[in-house]
Amino acid sequence: MSKASREASKQLERIIALGYPDVADMSEDSFRALAQPLIKALEQSDLDERILLVPTRELVTPESLIARTSINRMAGFTTMPPRDIASFLPQDGFEPPEGPFYLVIEPHTGTCYVNREPDVARKLIDADNRIPLTLEEGLAIATQHPEWLLEKNGFNLLGSRSADGRVPSIWMSQSVPRLGSVWPNSKHTWLGNAFCVARRGVSLFK
Repeated sequence: MSKASREASKQLERIIALGYPDVADMSEDSFRALAQPLIKALEQSDLDERILLVPTRELVTPESLIARTSINRMAGFTTMPPRDIASFLPQDGFEPPEGPFYLVIEPHTGTCYVNREPDVARKLIDADNRIPLTLEEGLAIATQHPEWLLEKNGFNLLGSRSADGRVPSIWMSQSVPRLGSVWPNSKHTWLGNAFCVARRGVSLFK
């Protein structure tokens, strides 16, 4: 196995252990099988461990996932209702690749864009040839790498936005991950603006 396929397999097993198959209303084996084409494609890639395995919204809804994040065995939370969370949709150009799973390449919490208004940070991210993360991708970071919230910073997810202009955010609150939102003209000293360098679905490896 390649470094990337080993890492993707490890991340897959983590979300299975956290109950993602139950959220998707399928067995663990069926859930695991959905990711195998992507993991198999990774065996021939030159990617390393700096990847993030992301299930699409069609497989698991984002409103069901924040409670499956944890730090020191304490579950993450949100005060937003499920309908509100579901309203944060990927913006034009940031739609996920086809398939039940895809990869984010070199995800980062956006430390270099801390304390920037989302609209300002978006322009900076574009200028740096980077791609802002979506809500689903931010939840994947909080699930696979919750320690980043402690070691680095919370983050806005500028690839998603609600109809009223808000963007979703994840940060530490009460010692655990919290999912919330901010307005596009607000800035916070503890929030970066998360980004990656690419997204890859299984079809993009062929």
